[in-house]
Amino acid sequence: MRSFTLIALAAAVATLNVASAQPIRQTTNDWRDAFRQLEDEDWPSPNRERRATGAPGPDYWQQQVDYDIQIHLNERTNILTGTETVTYTNNAPDELDFLWFLLDQNRFREDSIAVMTETVGGGGRAASRVGGSMPEGMSAYSIRRRDRLENDGYGFNITSVTGADGSALEHTIVDTLMRIDLDDTLETGESVTFTIEWNYHLIETGVVGGRAGWECFEPTEDTGGDCIYQIAQWFPRAAVFSDYEGWHNKAFLGRGEFALEFGNYNVAITVPQDFIVAATGELQNPEEVLTQAQRDRLEEAVTADEPVFIVTPSEARANERRGTRSEATWEFYAENVRDFAWAGSRKFIWDAQGIEQDGEGVAPDLVMAMSFYPNESEPLWSTFSTRAVEHTIDVYNEFAFPYPYPTAQSIAGPQGGMEYPMITFNGGTYGRPVVDEDGNLTYSLTAKRGLIGVIIHEIGHIYFPMVVNSDERQWTWMDEGLNSFLQFQAERQWEEDFPVRRGDPHSITSYMVSSDQMPIMTQSDSILQFGANAYSKPTIALVVLRETVLGRELFDEAFREYSRRWRFRRPTPYDFFRTMEEVSGVDLDWFWRGWFYSTDHVDISIDRVIEGQLDTQNPEIENEIEREEIAERGESLTQVNNVAAGIEFYADSNPEVLEFYSRTDPHAVTNRQREAYESFREGLEDYQAEIIDRGDRFYYVDLSNQGGVVMPVILEFTFANGETDLVRIPAEIWRYNPEEATWVYRTQQEVVSVELDPLWETADADRTDNYYPPRILPTRLEMYRSNRSFDDQMSDMDQRVTRDSIQSRPE
Repeated sequence: MRSFTLIALAAAVATLNVASAQPIRQTTNDWRDAFRQLEDEDWPSPNRERRATGAPGPDYWQQQVDYDIQIHLNERTNILTGTETVTYTNNAPDELDFLWFLLDQNRFREDSIAVMTETVGGGGRAASRVGGSMPEGMSAYSIRRRDRLENDGYGFNITSVTGADGSALEHTIVDTLMRIDLDDTLETGESVTFTIEWNYHLIETGVVGGRAGWECFEPTEDTGGDCIYQIAQWFPRAAVFSDYEGWHNKAFLGRGEFALEFGNYNVAITVPQDFIVAATGELQNPEEVLTQAQRDRLEEAVTADEPVFIVTPSEARANERRGTRSEATWEFYAENVRDFAWAGSRKFIWDAQGIEQDGEGVAPDLVMAMSFYPNESEPLWSTFSTRAVEHTIDVYNEFAFPYPYPTAQSIAGPQGGMEYPMITFNGGTYGRPVVDEDGNLTYSLTAKRGLIGVIIHEIGHIYFPMVVNSDERQWTWMDEGLNSFLQFQAERQWEEDFPVRRGDPHSITSYMVSSDQMPIMTQSDSILQFGANAYSKPTIALVVLRETVLGRELFDEAFREYSRRWRFRRPTPYDFFRTMEEVSGVDLDWFWRGWFYSTDHVDISIDRVIEGQLDTQNPEIENEIEREEIAERGESLTQVNNVAAGIEFYADSNPEVLEFYSRTDPHAVTNRQREAYESFREGLEDYQAEIIDRGDRFYYVDLSNQGGVVMPVILEFTFANGETDLVRIPAEIWRYNPEEATWVYRTQQEVVSVELDPLWETADADRTDNYYPPRILPTRLEMYRSNRSFDDQMSDMDQRVTRDSIQSRPE
């Protein structure tokens, strides 16, 4: 403990400073301002389209593109053939002589930029070259995929582009884009109508990859081995023309997803007559494609308390066995959507339930939550899928806005997870039970968690970016990060201790100290460690912002305002950043800079804690304190060993050298000390005497920022009596020096330990320096590593399920 004399006492108490405090060390060369403003440095200047408040400006605009599409699926050849009539309305202040359209299926052409630039270790993995070593091999999967790309002739075949009068329009294909040259300049406020005809060969998703395609099942005793088709990026779509970039004509390389325009869709889908079709929008001709029983069940589902089968499992099995050469056309209409996707199969079980919500006059008060899945996905899908859709809508409505569309659909199939307006693909291996060699059916915790998690995530994407229409290709985190943050909130509200993949701050620390990082703001196609960068890190940044920096009330109001400002509009990151600051009333430039613009990490260290008490000048107290401090240092080891060795002190054998000081306690109180103390007390003001008598302890906590990201400092002080005090210090503690700071804690109790970030809420990457005094850190050691997985607890505990029931039954 350090004691110090109160000099100029009023000033000293006001500043809580001591003469021994070291000045901040900084120079003009190495000092950095972690709190400098991003305006006019990394952010574009506000304008009449986008305001400094983060809101759309009075001159904000976006294009409108409407589609009337007829599409035909040839199940035998897996070829889609389509015709679309497009009405493009120019709301921009610019004149347009040509239009750009997206041909995303061209990504699979063997000469596409995407295929030609594939590298070893691509797709966001850190390794990108073989270097000086010899390659060890090539997987059969990779070779098979290359065979398909080279031999199957993938990509759009554009057969014609014609104007409203039937005359051909000049068009040029550039990789995954097509430029259509207009006969006449399209002025502001004008519309143009034209027709595109095309066809293309569908990919087999499990072989080629991608976000859409088909998957076929092996025949069984009950089924005919039919296929599921999930169809997306299937028609030429208008590229975005925006106020901040003009034409968005960066080629699709497979990673950076889509920037699109809103419009209205009339779509007629012709498929085999025994198919069940799910699609964006509402079915317009149910009497032509559904049986009376199916229509009655749909009506029942509107007010049901639980999902109702529209097509039952037994009906789906029977449907697979039949097959047909006849065809049927399903007609759908979707209003104010930015895309359209659909799925079809004779394998589909279909269940539905009406979900009530407060539409607030801008959204429907009833949403039909629906799921489509094969018998192979039972019993997990009928138990969890539609209920997960319902739960997602409930949670996201609280954070954002009422679900804006009449349907919300979850589709099982080949695509592991992908989103479109009103429809999501949640297939792959998610939610498929395992059948062992004895025919027993079980499923793992991962299968359950994965199914619920992917449905929440993909349905959540209907809010972000299907409604809050951010540019996924440029800023992936704006939809994946924001949506994963809300997915985390929904998962945490699903059931207690639901296992989550991302969201708790400690889960990101290993990534934040890794070498192959890029800032969150990096363009999508160039990101390494894609999942951690675009999903996990922004998710956890928002969790930290909500729980630690702003608090829930301020964060939730600001996030909700952003969501509502930009629904059915196209925000940029700067609109998000500005809205969060403007509505919360908190300057957050330091937070965006550290988490979104840098690859620094969070690591704050407690380097030293010094305890100080005011010197009372009372000799009765101070002399004893001095005696205790000397005693704490202990005796001289040499003297201890001399005594143990029996060495005699000279003074013991020559007592004549022992005099007054040898016989007097050096800490005894003298009269002069008492008189000096009385004089000192007489000179004190009343408030000064009260401060001295109070017995305050001052703890000087030396902190250093080892990771680079400035953050609030959260300290928990533990007292000798076992009580604790949690103190939250704002990030501005680092404003004078972002590398080190000393903070003073005052208390009348004795502090025995200090812990930094005790709730693990800041993503601090190194907790070994979070304790003072330092702790011995425990770990578990194994003599050998077991390969056994405990994930399929159902199988381990000899529990079984049936396709028809989720209830386990002991064998």
